[in-house]
Order: sequence, then structure tokens, then C-alpha cells
Amino acid sequence: MAKEKAQAAEQVTEAKAQTTYVRISPRKVKIVLDLIRNKPVDVAMAIVKNTPKAACEPIEKLLKSASANAENNFNMDPKNLYVAACSVGPGPILKRIRPRAQGRAFRIEKRTSHINLVLKEKE
Repeated sequence: MAKEKAQAAEQVTEAKAQTTYVRISPRKVKIVLDLIRNKPVDVAMAIVKNTPKAACEPIEKLLKSASANAENNFNMDPKNLYVAACSVGPGPILKRIRPRAQGRAFRIEKRTSHINLVLKEKE
């Protein structure tokens, strides 16, 4: 029983990559992540490159990083990889002040994101 668990632990079937403190709202990142979820890596890369959204640049870098992790660290075949899971969470919010009329001040919240990406190999 212990031998089977040890063999299962050696056989890694997923590669992860994450980026933190990205200066873009999680709401905007989620739109692009929904487009690439459960797609093969090459199709996901094509979608990200041809989508005119600001969130595509950090997601493209993250997708390349996760693909390189899978290929170099876990000896996975890059042709069989797909985006198994991707998520975004809120990071710390940068609070700024905007001057308004009659001496008032309004708060501007500059949101940040933590993005996670998991690639798996098709079996």
C-alpha cells in the first residue's frame, strides 16, 4: 500500500504557475480566464494573443511559465497539455485620494490580483 502511494506521488500529472500583485482588477482578469479554461495550451495561447484585453499580457506570461514548468520540471509532453484550472483572487487594494469640488476628497481604489494556473496532461 505504501509502495503504491510512493509511486503515485512520483507521477506528477499537473504543473502550476502563479503570479501575485498584478496591477489589474480581478474582475477584468476573470473574463479572459473564462475564455481559456479547459482548452489545450496552444489554443489558449492563441485566444490570449488575439483577445484585446489588458489582462491578456500577464496571463500570456503565466501560460508560458506554466508550460515551461510542465516541460522542464515534470517531463510532460507540451502537445498534450491543457488548462485544467485557472483562478484569480483579490490582492491588496491600493487606496488613493482624488480631489473633488469644495475641498472634498473621494477615494480611488486601485485593485490588484493574484492569478493561479494549473496545466494537466491528457491521458
